[in-house]
Formats: sequence, C-alpha cells, structure tokens
Amino acid sequence: MDHAGSSSGRGAQSPHAHQPWPHPGQHQHPQQHPLTAETLQTQQRNVAAPHRDSSTWSLSDQSQFSTGLSVDDENDTDSALGDVDDGQHSTQSIRSSIYEYIEEHGRTFHRYKQGKYWLPNDTLEQERLDLQHTVFTMRLDNQLGLAPLAHPPQSVLDLGTGTGIWAIECAMKYPSAQVIGTDLSPIQPEYVPPNCRFEIDDAEDEWLWSEKFDYIHLRMMFHCFKDHLKVIKSGFAHLQPGGYMEFQDWLPVLQSSDDSIRGTPLEMWSKLYLEAGGKLGRNMLAPKSYKRWMVEAGFEDVVETRLAVPGNPWPKGRDNKRMGYLQMTNFLEGLHASTMTLFTKGLGWSPEAVEVFLVDMRKAIKDLGIHFYWTT
Repeated sequence: MDHAGSSSGRGAQSPHAHQPWPHPGQHQHPQQHPLTAETLQTQQRNVAAPHRDSSTWSLSDQSQFSTGLSVDDENDTDSALGDVDDGQHSTQSIRSSIYEYIEEHGRTFHRYKQGKYWLPNDTLEQERLDLQHTVFTMRLDNQLGLAPLAHPPQSVLDLGTGTGIWAIECAMKYPSAQVIGTDLSPIQPEYVPPNCRFEIDDAEDEWLWSEKFDYIHLRMMFHCFKDHLKVIKSGFAHLQPGGYMEFQDWLPVLQSSDDSIRGTPLEMWSKLYLEAGGKLGRNMLAPKSYKRWMVEAGFEDVVETRLAVPGNPWPKGRDNKRMGYLQMTNFLEGLHASTMTLFTKGLGWSPEAVEVFLVDMRKAIKDLGIHFYWTT
C-alpha cells in the first residue's frame, strides 16, 4: 500500500461542473472485505523501497517479504471460524446510456465507456465489492486508510468508488468533510450521508474540479488505467498543500511461503492473468511502479507499506483464519467474471475452456494445503 502527500499542492484548477448522478435507489450494500493491499500514501514525500519495474514476476520476487502468517498444521478452521477508453468526457450532460447495461456471459457490465472496466456491475458483484471492503478494513486494522492525516480532511475524493461503501464510511467518520465518489457505473445507494455524493467520471479524463482535495483515495485500480502516471499527476495538481493521495492495491500474483503453490492451478492462473491483461493493454504490475510514479509527479515522503492477506483459512490464529475465509469467498465470487473476461478477450480462449479450467481453480482455492496469499 502506498500513500504520498502534497507539500506544495501545485497545479492549475479549471472550473467544472461534474454531473452528480441521480441515485437509482435500488442497491443497499452491506459492509464486506479487505485484501492484501498495496497502499501508497503520498504526501508528495517519500519512503520505502520502490517496486522493481520488471514486466515479469516470479515466486522468488517475494523471498525477502515476511508475511506474518504461520501455517496451521492442525487445520482448526472449524473451531476458529465455524463453517468454513476513449470517448466524450464523462462529466458532460447525463445521457440515458449511462444507466443502461450490457450483458456478457450472464452478467451485466457498464455501458458508459464500455469495456474499460472488466468486472460486472450487477448485484452479485456489488455484494462482492462490499465483501472486499471488509477484507481491506480487516487488513488495515479497521482503518479506512494509512495516510497520516494531521487533521480531519475537509474535502475527500474517492476514485473508482464502486458501491460507494468507502466514501460513505469516510463521510460518516468525518462529518465536516465533503466526500465525492466517482465511478463509471451508477450503482451507489440512494440514502447516503448529506456530506457524500457520487458522480459519473473517468479518472483518466481531464480533471475539471474547481476545488482541491485534502485526501484522494483509490483502491484496487491496478487494472483500470492505461496511464496510471497521468492519474497520479492529476491527483497531485488537485491536492491542497499537505494533502495525501493513497493507493490501496495489490499485485495480482499469488504467492506461497513454502512452495506449496508450485504446479497448482493457482500458479498457472496468475501467469495467465498477467499475460491476458498485458494483451489487453494494461500493466497488471502497475503497483510495483506506484512509488516511482508518485515521486516523478512531485510527491514527497512517499510511504509504501507491504501487507499479506491469506487466500483461504490456512494460517494460524482466529483473525487470520477469518480474513482468509473472507478473502477465499471474495476470490471465489469474483473468479468467474474476471477470468472469463480476460481469458476470452485477452488469450482467445473459448468460454467452455475457461469453465473447465475454473473447476480445478475453485478446488485449489479451497485447498488448505496450499498456503497462498495476496501481497500488496
């Protein structure tokens, strides 16, 4: 996880009129899920070793990383847990197409800027996103972020807000702040705190906000942008002096500390996932470059925090088991949609071939003998 702060807060501001979307009022979202996060908090400052800029990834890359997870040889899961792209600017007048969806493989996806975001936006995915929020919150010790805010922020921007759960909780935590959440899909709930609102926006478009922010937050956006540096520079230009920009992200590469992942479908999936994303024009290892990009954009005191999240309830300790169980559920619920999209469009697989591959993947995800984890 990386955060950085802006000591100068420089950058021209241009007047804008982001169009808030009328809340459809159809979705209420329970809290749910934190993951291994690559949190980059930046206060336009800098700390921690930068990610290497390689385009490939191997198990040996994690050899110096301590996960803090220990294998539970007794497998007491039950006793501990119970049962185990391009287009017109997004902030122009709202059009009906923004509220229309497209359907692929039995799931619905956003129509506005169709294809830019690979995951669905239907009710199943919304529930998964809220579960993912719970995993992140657990991993961050019940915090919304790691940026060392000296004072309660008065203006907060949550890019890629999804269901809006992070923005809503932030607005509740800081009632004097104005919190804006942006996304390509209008799936946020109708009833939100009065200091929270949502807008249709694409972070890779020109930022037109007239105000500057104290805190800009992004989570799980590694596969969403073609140009992360552009987004980071936009964030720098729209921060107040001393403000923070924080990435909570992870590397989409499954690891294990004891080689139990070697030769499994999990290892194969990781390699294919990176390959497919690359063929679709995305840098799937972007989190390894966040720190360097933030420094390049002008941030100071960039702090990178590396954390691990177990992939299932294999480690010792009740809290680790619970986190592992929730992350296992999160992975299982998102597996079909993400794999089907990337493998068919990026690798040219048939849907039938993907379905066959996922049978063994699901078994491997639930296998407590594979001590795998996600890393930030």
